[in-house]
Amino acid sequence: MRFKNTLLLMLCCGILVNCAGETNTDFLISGDQVGKLSKESLARDVELIFEKDSVVQDTVKLKIGSGASKIKIFERGAGALLLTLTPNNDSIATIQNVLINDERFKTSKGISKLSTFKEIRENYPIKKIITSLNNVVVLLKDSDIYFTIDKKELPESLRYNANNNIEEVQIPDAAKVKYMMVGWD
Repeated sequence: MRFKNTLLLMLCCGILVNCAGETNTDFLISGDQVGKLSKESLARDVELIFEKDSVVQDTVKLKIGSGASKIKIFERGAGALLLTLTPNNDSIATIQNVLINDERFKTSKGISKLSTFKEIRENYPIKKIITSLNNVVVLLKDSDIYFTIDKKELPESLRYNANNNIEEVQIPDAAKVKYMMVGWD
């Protein structure tokens, strides 16, 4: 009897250790993955991929041709907007852009849409910074992830000229991310 109890206890401990070692990847952003979505995922399969969540397709499409429409993924129950997906216009459409709406999505280095520019810079090499009228876009080397920072986060002398080439050292460490996106070709 004592042997059976010991064996049962060892079996339960083994199961618990195995379960504790598993990582939940539902909110992990890695190379070719954003949670359950992969770079190869077909737009038509989004409802299957997110079967436990609510998938809402945009009804507004471009008037000329059959342009890409937005697909929004909401968490079932809580109703939180998780992701906004934009498919490409290929005959077999895949996901081209992923807007990360939920702060639970993080990279393996802990970067999320709540991160500051300093956290991004300390964890990833910056490839390029693109200046637009109201934002700067920060592209990372060897990654499909990119960040948009509102020019309101920049010093006043850099805010009002869209032609300024803003460099990495000019962006304050405390600048907050406006959008975190993944762009797949």
